Amino acid sequence: MKDCFIVYDAMIQSMTGFGSASNDDFTVEIRSVNHRFIDIGMKMPAYMTQHEIPLRNILKKRFDRGRFEVSISLNSTKTGHLKLNAHLAKSIYSALQNLQKELSIPGEVTIETLSGYREILAEEESSYDINALLGVFQKAVGSLEEMRQREGAFLLEDISRRIAMLKDLTHKIKLLSPEEVVRWREKFTERLRLIVDAGTLDNSRILQEAAIMAEKLDISEEISRIESHLQQFLAILANGAVMGKKLDFLLQELNRETNTLSYKTGDYAIANLVVEMKTEIEKIREQVQNIQ
Repeated sequence: MKDCFIVYDAMIQSMTGFGSASNDDFTVEIRSVNHRFIDIGMKMPAYMTQHEIPLRNILKKRFDRGRFEVSISLNSTKTGHLKLNAHLAKSIYSALQNLQKELSIPGEVTIETLSGYREILAEEESSYDINALLGVFQKAVGSLEEMRQREGAFLLEDISRRIAMLKDLTHKIKLLSPEEVVRWREKFTERLRLIVDAGTLDNSRILQEAAIMAEKLDISEEISRIESHLQQFLAILANGAVMGKKLDFLLQELNRETNTLSYKTGDYAIANLVVEMKTEIEKIREQVQNIQ
C-alpha cells in the first residue's frame, strides 16, 4: 500500500472548526460545521447589525461550504447600559390583564411574566471603532481557517490510507478473477451437457446460457472502473481547493461498482473482499461529508 506515503502539497479544509480573537473592544467567536452549501448565523448587539452584510461577505470570500455560527460581543468596559421601554411594558401588562379578565384565566401578571418579553429591554448604543471590529473579525476568520486546514490534513491522511487499502483489495480481486472465469466455464459446460443429454438441443437456449455466462464473467469491467475511480479520487485530493461534492459523487460510483461485483460474483473469497471494500468506502464517505 505504497500510496499511503503520497505527500500532497494541496491544502484541503474540513468544514469543522473554531476560531476566536479579541482586542480591547471586541470578542469574536466563529464555529463551523458541515453543510451542503454555506449558511451563516450571526449574533451581535442590535445597534451593530448594519455591519452584518460586510462581515458575511468576508466569510463567503474565505470559505465555500459550511454552517457558520458567529458571536460578536463588546468587552465589559464597552458594554452599554440596558434601557427599559416602560411604555411598551405597560402596554403588554395592560393587554395581558385584559386577556386574563376576558378569558377568566386565574393567577397574576407579574414581573416574571413581563421578563419573557425581551423587547422591553434594549442595550444602549456604545461608541466603537468599526476598523477595530473588522480587524478582530479577520483574525477570528484566520484562526478558524487554520483549524479547518489542520482538521483537513487529518482527513486527507486517513482518506489516503483507506484509498490505498481499496486499491490493494481491488488488486486482490483482480488476481482472483481468472479463477472466477474457470469456475463459470465449468458451470456453462455442465449446463450445456445437461441440455445435450436431455435431447433438447436448442440454439436459442445455448445462446441464452452463453449470454448469462458472458455477463457473469464480466467483472473485469467493474474492476477497471473501480481502478479508474480510485485514480480520479487521488487526483482530486492532490488538486486541493473545494472537493467535497466531487469526492462524494465518486464514492457513489465506487459503491455502485462494488454492489455490482457483489451481485455478480459467486466466489467466496471475492465476496469477502467486496465486503471489506464496502466497509472502507462507507468510512471514507463519513470523512468526505466533512470536507469543504
